[in-house]
Amino acid sequence: MALESKSNPLEEHRDEDDDVEEDTRHNEDELARNPSAPPDYEFFEITTTVDPSYIISLIRKLIPIDSVTSRDSRGVNGSDDGGRGDTNQMVEESGNECEKMDIVNDGSRGGEDKDTCRGLAGDEVWEEYGCVLWDLAASRTHAELMVQNLVLEVLMANLTVSQSARVTEICLGIIGNLACHEAPMKHIVSANGLISTIVDQLFSDDTQCLAEACRLLTLGLQGNECCPWAEAVQSEHILCRIIWIAENTLNPQLLEKSVGLILAILESQQEASCTIVPSLMKLGLPSLLINLLDFEMSRLTEERVPERYSVLDVILRAIEALSILDGHSQEICSNKKLLQLVCDLIKLPDKAEVASSCVTVAVLIANILSDVPNLASEMSQDLPFLQGLLEVFPLASDDVEARSALWSIIARLLVRARENDMSLSSLHQYVLVLARKSEIIEDDLLNRQSDNSCEETKDLTSSSSKSNRSTAVSLSYFPKLT
Repeated sequence: MALESKSNPLEEHRDEDDDVEEDTRHNEDELARNPSAPPDYEFFEITTTVDPSYIISLIRKLIPIDSVTSRDSRGVNGSDDGGRGDTNQMVEESGNECEKMDIVNDGSRGGEDKDTCRGLAGDEVWEEYGCVLWDLAASRTHAELMVQNLVLEVLMANLTVSQSARVTEICLGIIGNLACHEAPMKHIVSANGLISTIVDQLFSDDTQCLAEACRLLTLGLQGNECCPWAEAVQSEHILCRIIWIAENTLNPQLLEKSVGLILAILESQQEASCTIVPSLMKLGLPSLLINLLDFEMSRLTEERVPERYSVLDVILRAIEALSILDGHSQEICSNKKLLQLVCDLIKLPDKAEVASSCVTVAVLIANILSDVPNLASEMSQDLPFLQGLLEVFPLASDDVEARSALWSIIARLLVRARENDMSLSSLHQYVLVLARKSEIIEDDLLNRQSDNSCEETKDLTSSSSKSNRSTAVSLSYFPKLT
């Protein structure tokens, strides 16, 4: 018995090795039957492209289980061609050029095929295939191939039936990448019910799904096909939800995406935004943006968190967009809390990390003073603010509009300073600030002269809203910058 008990572990170990080898051979057989991605498929800058049959196989693997079951119960060539069964058939037919490559096994479509399909539809495996398509959709060539092979129908079917937040996020992410390309965007707009299905995702409770939905809607509103997207979000019910997300989320990424969506609405074509902006104003958009800016400024002064810099910037850009809207700018421009916040940002000692925000603020302040010029009298006494303005010039070296805005602000301040009764000490402080920043002033004047020379050689059709740098200091009125 003792000898027998010692031999059993060795035999069991051999059996385990045999099982491992058998599993390995089985996995290799599965890989041989299913197409593998080329090793460099993620590097889209290379001249070669991914095998179209591989992309088609990925699309077919994302077909929801309900669609597969429906197809099998009716038959591909059955009398009922509607619904998602038709989608399956069309995706199959789209692979004719690839010799109708099988995606599950070597050709059988019996019971084993359905079982395997159900296995492939498991969340983890589905996510793997979906993420590959998400990456591939960033390439225009691959994106166009996808829409030609009914990826939008497959993704919409998943959005309709899936209960998985991760599946929804991946579907929205794929569509979002497709929307970056002109031809696929046209397919998205023409797909019956797809835009409304995307808008419905704004009522998800999942942070990542909401972020992808906001990103996708933003892309739609920024494109040439913006009108259908604007119509889809124009109801007060939808706008209220967007406002609610921006107001209540604690996630920086979702906050950035939701405010970015609001910005896209404000900047969309006039015919698309004219019916939406009044509703946003009614829902308290100016107060929301100012409160969000207040929070971000408090975080910025307490602790520098790099992931929040982009959030601060998009909030300021949305406020700037409001400041130039006829009929709606007054509520923004006359807000004293807003003016204090943007002046505090200008007076920050270290602006390099929030350079983009400071440049945006320069244009915003110029627009505020254009609407409410009397504010310049009080601001002219704030020397740290004047010094901060001068420090923004190097940050705006590539932005002619922002540099013109800076000069327009300084001109207003200097005119008010000259008109006010200034003590000798105050005058000395003014001169000291200007002297300390004289190199910055000189460099920008030289850059402006160079810019003007280039413009003269091209075509002198400058807008009246952008003041010439050489005359800006002497002017007391500057039209609002757009």
